Amino acid sequence: MSALAGWQNFYVIVGSSAGALIGLQFVVMTLIASRPIASSPQAGDAFGTPTVVHFGAALLLSAAGSAPWHALVGPAIFWRVLGLIGVVYSIVVARRMRKQTVYTPQFEDWLFLMLPFIAYATLLGSAYWLRSNFTAALFAIAGAALLLLFTGIHNAWDAVTYHIFVKKAE
Repeated sequence: MSALAGWQNFYVIVGSSAGALIGLQFVVMTLIASRPIASSPQAGDAFGTPTVVHFGAALLLSAAGSAPWHALVGPAIFWRVLGLIGVVYSIVVARRMRKQTVYTPQFEDWLFLMLPFIAYATLLGSAYWLRSNFTAALFAIAGAALLLLFTGIHNAWDAVTYHIFVKKAE
């Protein structure tokens, strides 16, 4: 029996949501791209791409949480690697946000940059907590998945409303 058997439904729900939202994000970006406005790859790299990455990370976490692991060594390694990659990626995104010149990031933009960083750092740390506090670690990993999902939802909504209400008005 899988060490994560009790988490199956949670990860099916989170993974399905993340997968659907990735698809929706692509549809919205395609519709926005057809509008005659100047675009900037720098802004997309700083604001659009991270949204899809965070949805993808939530989907990946859900897939790993639903896999039929027989021991926690495999998922612990997976969570460490994904957490480390996510922390590094969050730093890269912060640099991209600072460098791009199309939009001046507000407090909320920096906050929703820090939330994924916290999620990835939690994921990284939780993989080490598994031995000492198994239940708390699994809840922290689940919380990281939800934080990535909700950050992605916020960022997708923010991008769409920005393009509709700010860019359309220009």
